[in-house]
Amino acid sequence: MIFVDSNIPMYMVGVPHPHQTDSQVLLNRLIAAGEQLVTDAEVLQEILHRYISIHRREAIGPTIQVLLDMVDEVFAVEKSDVLRAAEIVQHRASFSARDAVHIAVMEHHAIHSILSFDADFDRWPGLKRIYAI
Repeated sequence: MIFVDSNIPMYMVGVPHPHQTDSQVLLNRLIAAGEQLVTDAEVLQEILHRYISIHRREAIGPTIQVLLDMVDEVFAVEKSDVLRAAEIVQHRASFSARDAVHIAVMEHHAIHSILSFDADFDRWPGLKRIYAI
């Protein structure tokens, strides 16, 4: 099972960027390999937040649809996940609240791989980041 971070669908739908092609190639390889792809509700919220903040509301629908088309499941963010995220950020100040929530959700569901261009995830023990083609 591989967790999909928000930057993957955002690169796929966004303005031209070097990671745009990388995102599509990585995604196609994982799907061809039969990998189960998942995400959490916080990723959906990140897409909303980002596109509202940069005044690109028209990109919200297409980006969310791309994400929903690629994943097999969207996990809820539960109270226990938020409490675990709070522990993570209190002991490792280098993680953002959003990254900590994703880590907590991944721990909750025993997920050890993340598809992301965010190198901050490299610092979490036992987590493998997939980011290169």
